[in-house]
Amino acid sequence: MSMNPAEVEKALLALDHHDRAGIIHRALQNLDPDEPDFSQIEINAAWREELARRIDDVENGRVELIPLDESFARARAAVSAIHT
Repeated sequence: MSMNPAEVEKALLALDHHDRAGIIHRALQNLDPDEPDFSQIEINAAWREELARRIDDVENGRVELIPLDESFARARAAVSAIHT
């Protein structure tokens, strides 16, 4: 028996947050079958490597750190420039 979109939505919304998120995640992955299918372990490992590289860049002076207030001001200016 096939379900129509309204029935699928109703069933999905009846699930708890964790199960609903898992199904949505798998459905989004399925939208682009050409995308590589990485496991969460591989994704976590890639993020750990990226974070280690960024920490190393900071510790060795390869990047310029700016105060949080200045960072927010730059972000606000960039958003304002887009919307004007």
